[in-house]
Amino acid sequence: MELRQRLRQIRTLAVAAALVLLSPVGPLRCRSHDIDVVELTLLVGAQDKGAVCLDGSPAGYHLQTGSDTGSQNWIIHLQGGGWCSTVKGCSDRKMNEFGSSNFMKPQSFSGILSNDQQINPGNTNAGTICHPVYIVVQGFLDNSVFPLFHLSRFYNWNRVYVRYCDGASFAGDSQLEDQSGSKLFFRGERIWEAVIDELMEKGLAESKQVVVLQIKELCHVVLYVCLPAFQALLTGCSAGGLATLLHCDNFRARFPPNILVKCLPDAGFFLDKGLIRAKVHVVCIQWSCPPSECHESFTQGLSHIQGSNRELMKSIKTPTFVLNSAYDSWQIRNVVAPDGSYSDSSWLSCKADIRNCNPAQIQVLHGFRNTMVDELKSVEENMGWGWFIDSCFTHCQTVYDISWNSPVSPRLGNKTVSEAVGDWYFGNQQEVEEREVDCEFPCNPTCSSRLPNTAAA
Repeated sequence: MELRQRLRQIRTLAVAAALVLLSPVGPLRCRSHDIDVVELTLLVGAQDKGAVCLDGSPAGYHLQTGSDTGSQNWIIHLQGGGWCSTVKGCSDRKMNEFGSSNFMKPQSFSGILSNDQQINPGNTNAGTICHPVYIVVQGFLDNSVFPLFHLSRFYNWNRVYVRYCDGASFAGDSQLEDQSGSKLFFRGERIWEAVIDELMEKGLAESKQVVVLQIKELCHVVLYVCLPAFQALLTGCSAGGLATLLHCDNFRARFPPNILVKCLPDAGFFLDKGLIRAKVHVVCIQWSCPPSECHESFTQGLSHIQGSNRELMKSIKTPTFVLNSAYDSWQIRNVVAPDGSYSDSSWLSCKADIRNCNPAQIQVLHGFRNTMVDELKSVEENMGWGWFIDSCFTHCQTVYDISWNSPVSPRLGNKTVSEAVGDWYFGNQQEVEEREVDCEFPCNPTCSSRLPNTAAA
C-alpha cells in the first residue's frame, strides 16, 4: 500500500511538472467549443508579387493560431470551388468570392479545422515523434516508465484556410483580356507560393525537433519529458484536394527531412473520364497558349493541371492519404452524367439522390467506382500512403463536422473519417496501414442521406 501511494505521488508530481513545461502560457486549459469565425487576411504585397485573384484583387487566407501543445503544428487547407474553363466563365467569377477577394467574408472553421476537441480529436496517440508521451522515472523501481498524456491534436494546431480565387487549383500563371476588354489574372501558382512564403514568416518555418528535458532532484528521481515536435499537414477539398496533390512534394521540400509532413487530398481524386475537353480549355487559358497549340500545350501541361491521376499520384514521394467517395456526388453530376449526356430524364432524379437511381444507372456508377479503385493500385507500393474510399453519395468530408466526426459520420473498419486520418497521420507507418475501400453502394449502413452532397468542386 505504501509503495502504491508513493507511485501515485511521483506520477502526480511528474504530470504537474510536465504540464507547466509544455504549455507556453502555463498549464493546459479547456478550450471553448464555440465555432471559430476567422477574419480574412489579405496577402502583403500581393500585387507586387502577382499573387492576385482573377479580378486583380489580392489573394488571402484565414489563420487561427494554435495554442498549448499545438502551437508548433500547422494544418494548411486549400479551398475548393471548381475550374473555370472558358474566358466567360472565369470573367463571371470576378463577381463572387471565387474570383475576387472583395466578396470574401469571415470563414467558419469546422471539421478538421474545428477548435472543438470532441469534434476534432485527431488521434489518441498524437503529439511527438516519441509518442505516446512517457515520463521515465530514473533511480526508482529500476527506471520505471509511466504513460503521461497525449500532447497535440488537430483542434489546437495553427489552422489555415487558403481562399481559392484563380479558377485552376492554384496552378496557372498568365493573364488575358475578357470580352469586355478587362484583364483576367490567372495567378494560382503565384498565390500558392506567396501564401506559403508568408506563413513561413509567421511561424511555419520554425521547425523544431523533439527535445528531451531532464529534471533533476524532484523527489529524488530524474524525470525525462518529451516536448512536441513540429508537424505539418497540407489538405484541401475538391479543386483544393487536387491542388494538394499538385503541390504536395513542393510543400514537403520546404522543411528539413526530420520534420513530419504529410498530405490529405479530400475529394480531389478526379477521374479523367469526361474531363479531357475541360482540361484542354483550362490549360489553354491558364498558360495563354494559342488555340492552334492547345492540344500540344495540354499534353505538356498535364503535370500542372492533374493530367492522369495515376501518373500524378505515382510521382508523389510525400506520405499521402486519399479521402474520397467512390460515388462522389460532384463527379456523378458533372463527369459521369453531365447535363445533356443522357436523353433519359430519369438521370436528373438519380443525380439529385443516388437512392433514386434505377438498376441500369447503378451499374454505370459501379463502373465509375471500379475505375477509381483500380487507379489506387498504382500507389499500393508507396510508403506511408493510406486511403479511405467510402460508398457514400457525398463530396468533401474533412470540412464538415457531420462527415468528419459525428454519430452519422461514414465508417470503414469501424472508424470515422477523423479516426482513420488521425491513425494514419500519427501512427507508426511501419506497423499500421490505414487503407480501406468500401463495398459497392448501397452496402454501407453508415452512409447517411444527411451527408453534404451539393458542395462545388
